[in-house]
Amino acid sequence: MRAPSSTLTEQELEIMKVVWGLGSATVRDVYEVLLERRKIAYTTVMTMMKILDQKKHLKKSQNEKAYVYRPSRPKNQVIKSMVREFVDRVFNGSAEPLLVHLVEDRHLSEKDLREIAHLVRKSS
Repeated sequence: MRAPSSTLTEQELEIMKVVWGLGSATVRDVYEVLLERRKIAYTTVMTMMKILDQKKHLKKSQNEKAYVYRPSRPKNQVIKSMVREFVDRVFNGSAEPLLVHLVEDRHLSEKDLREIAHLVRKSS
């Protein structure tokens, strides 16, 4: 049996970014931030945060009036895992085709390319 995916859906990632930004948050806190960006139902946010808790991306504790959610893992750790899973799934574990694709489609600026070259030299 395959291990559960660490990749977050678009909506889950949007919620996680809010919680990472706030450090800890209630459903109401996240709802109000998302509502500034787009129309969304409070119950949708509540359901998504419950799912994220079940998937162990969030952990909750009870305060006086509501659950307070905190990320169970740092943002950089989750993103690293998502990128690794993407490269494994799409490029059979090799990051080179991903970089080639980004360079060919001009998604990397000259500055990005210089930074990548610097990181490669540094890790060699």
